[in-house]
Amino acid sequence: MRRFAAIVAVLVLANVSTQARGALPARIAPAPPSTETAAVAAVLDAFHAAAARADEGAYFALLAPNAVFLGTDATERWNKAAFRAFAHPYFAAGKGWTYTPRDRHVDLSPDGRVAWFDELLDNASYGECRGSGVLQRTGDGWRIVQYNLAVPMPNALAKELVARIREAAKAVPKRR
Repeated sequence: MRRFAAIVAVLVLANVSTQARGALPARIAPAPPSTETAAVAAVLDAFHAAAARADEGAYFALLAPNAVFLGTDATERWNKAAFRAFAHPYFAAGKGWTYTPRDRHVDLSPDGRVAWFDELLDNASYGECRGSGVLQRTGDGWRIVQYNLAVPMPNALAKELVARIREAAKAVPKRR
């Protein structure tokens, strides 16, 4: 019995030592991506790829019928039809937009029917951006229900940028 207790004590101390060094014990290591999170990532990758090649059909096929796209401007809240009307002239002219994703995180609801994500994106015009949103699993696969494109603002610049945004808003007539 003493020998068993000694072995347990050594294992506990080794685990505490591992945690103290900042490493996660093997039993707590993050799980590899599931098949569903990989499927969600594939939809997001296809969404970005379709935009980059100005493929309007493929791009909008990945949006759910009730999808909402939130752009970087506070006035940009589009349902699918309005967003398609906005984007159509660009796609028709063969001009898409390229956002290269990196550092993506995907989580699933316990029932596996809803996924939410956030990702950092690189864009030639806007620099580092953040996309976030929600997908729903349908009979036709995963579809984007909401996509929110944002330009992260460094905290050190926040007050200056907020002041500039307020000044710009004064110059624009209020909507009713």
